[in-house]
Amino acid sequence: MHTRDTPTESADYLPERREFFRIEDRIALDVRKLPPSGELDENPFNDDYLETLKTEFRRLDQDIKSQLASLADQDRLFTGVIKSLNAKLDSLARIMAFQQNPLQPDDWQDVTLSEGGLAFSTSPQAWQTGDRLAIRMTLSPELFQPRAIAQVLDIQADETGRARVHTGFIRINDGDRQQIARHVMRWQIRRRQNE
Repeated sequence: MHTRDTPTESADYLPERREFFRIEDRIALDVRKLPPSGELDENPFNDDYLETLKTEFRRLDQDIKSQLASLADQDRLFTGVIKSLNAKLDSLARIMAFQQNPLQPDDWQDVTLSEGGLAFSTSPQAWQTGDRLAIRMTLSPELFQPRAIAQVLDIQADETGRARVHTGFIRINDGDRQQIARHVMRWQIRRRQNE
């Protein structure tokens, strides 16, 4: 499993935006402008104090997954129960993290989201084409918190006097991209069920 500080793409990677399915969603969004050049800050959100715990959590999760693979050959029912308990603990950990740092109503925004980037509304002067942004998202209802470094690709004024900022992810690790992919897939399933 990749960690946040070992991205799988280079800093100048910019995927073709059309290769990913996009959804219209409401998510919590924290965006910070990065310096125009030089090294990318490994932790622009200043939560280093949690990194040791997150690393330990990922290590334990990987241990459980590898042990479940060998256990599946011996007892499928028991393996299913352990997988359910593991998923339950993951959900509990996300809920506890969310309760410790609750988001305010102003933190939630309507966005267009894909594995390749994000579009959101902001004041017209906030960003410029080419700006690099550190983005932290909270995806509901899973409470996943993927992070990415994005580049502003386009800014379009809208009818409300605000601007729609279109970004492409230039650095995102596999785990965060997979969280976005699962969220998009679950969003599609929920939409089909509601139709």
